[in-house]
Amino acid sequence: MITESIPGFSDIAISHLVLDYNGTLALDGVPLVGVRERIESLSEHLTVHVVTADTFGRAAEALAEWPVFLTVLTPGQEADQKATYVQTLGSDATVAVGNGRNDCRMLSLACVGMAVTGPEGAASPALLSADITCPDIFTALDLLLHPNRLKATLRS
Repeated sequence: MITESIPGFSDIAISHLVLDYNGTLALDGVPLVGVRERIESLSEHLTVHVVTADTFGRAAEALAEWPVFLTVLTPGQEADQKATYVQTLGSDATVAVGNGRNDCRMLSLACVGMAVTGPEGAASPALLSADITCPDIFTALDLLLHPNRLKATLRS
């Protein structure tokens, strides 16, 4: 668990990290170099979940040895499925990270929502739904690995 008291924002106690796959931690279905190490470090403190429409059909193979729970969504209403996933875990104990239109609801429901722009860009509604916008997945994960950075960004 990661806990932090953020003045003017909230006292947070994070148990879960929910990540989109393509465009967030992977490009063209292949995980970005350097992401796995950060997720392995975070998995010592959080339960890490990857929830994806799996556009390229590579997530299961790519993440087979990673310390994550993978959920491949059924086609159609992916945004609703992602939102329900976050609600089931407990929105108040979950950080969500994504870049697409289908990530908007989970970003807004999570106690902290992070939109990443990355090499695939980000849908404008995702940026508006997030508490934080990060230039890439590395920055987003590093905010959790170094919670004072998260506090500095979100405090009033």
